[in-house]
Amino acid sequence: MEPQIAKKEPAVLALEPGTYWWCACGLSKTQPFCDSSHKGSGMAPLKFTLAESERVVLCQCKHSGNKPFCDGAHKAL
Repeated sequence: MEPQIAKKEPAVLALEPGTYWWCACGLSKTQPFCDSSHKGSGMAPLKFTLAESERVVLCQCKHSGNKPFCDGAHKAL
């Protein structure tokens, strides 16, 4: 299954230290984070951890080569 494009723009967020689950399937209603909508799709979320507060740019098109982070792939879609 190919991931669904949630948005053709990244999510720019200020996140606190902790563990996060990035939606890889594009089906989550809580983009860019997983809400378990992937169940039965054969896809799984991607876990990432931040050691300190950080501004992140997360992929929402699901085609980044640097998942979960945006690499500009949405510009070619």
